[in-house]
Amino acid sequence: MFTLSEENYLKAIYHLELDTVKGISTNAIAKKLETKASSVTDMIKKLSEKEVVVYKKYKGVKLTSLGKKTAASIVRKHEALGSFLVDKLNFSWDEVHDVAEQLEHIKSSKLVEQLDAFLGFPSHDPHGDPIPDKEGNLKTIDKSLLSTLLKNESGICIGVDDSSSEFLKFLDKKGITLGQQITVLEKEDFDDSVSIKVDDKKLSISNKIANNLYIKKYEYLQPNSSALSVFWRYFNLVFYI
Repeated sequence: MFTLSEENYLKAIYHLELDTVKGISTNAIAKKLETKASSVTDMIKKLSEKEVVVYKKYKGVKLTSLGKKTAASIVRKHEALGSFLVDKLNFSWDEVHDVAEQLEHIKSSKLVEQLDAFLGFPSHDPHGDPIPDKEGNLKTIDKSLLSTLLKNESGICIGVDDSSSEFLKFLDKKGITLGQQITVLEKEDFDDSVSIKVDDKKLSISNKIANNLYIKKYEYLQPNSSALSVFWRYFNLVFYI
């Protein structure tokens, strides 16, 4: 059994490991959890004793296979609860993170399995992030930042890099959500701002916004008619996400 604090550390290390094959520094963990490096050092000792992490001086921290499974279980619980809150209880995607954070520490593996089955075994959470399997493995997604798309390129919005409530509220105001078709109309050389069409609505967004939206690009065909556009949008959602 693990304390709430220990689970938060395991989850933080798990997410940090997704971006590197190297060990995770105590400073990186401290930054992720907004705590002191000395506190991280104390916790790593406790987690090492429970055989869920290994720490080597100058090489950082890595999860053991047990640690990876434990962290994945916490993450899967968080994502399953998040999906349930959005899909069934009508929470907005900017509200769901904080509530799921509180609920993810419930000690019931049966709850996760039942929720997973009830929701049809979703592969992604409400923010578009892939949900790990029981072993902690993630399905890779072919995705691009909106800022990298060229003029007249299109795709489906499949996720966000910044999942803060402030950013998600901003997207709600702009009417940008997962599953929408986005087409780049124009890119400004001066400030890298982007003019886009979201479904049938035209918007102008900053480069910062474009750098936080993930898109699944249309690889083989650019839709011209509205009927083809609808077909292509859902074809991509079903077969690529």
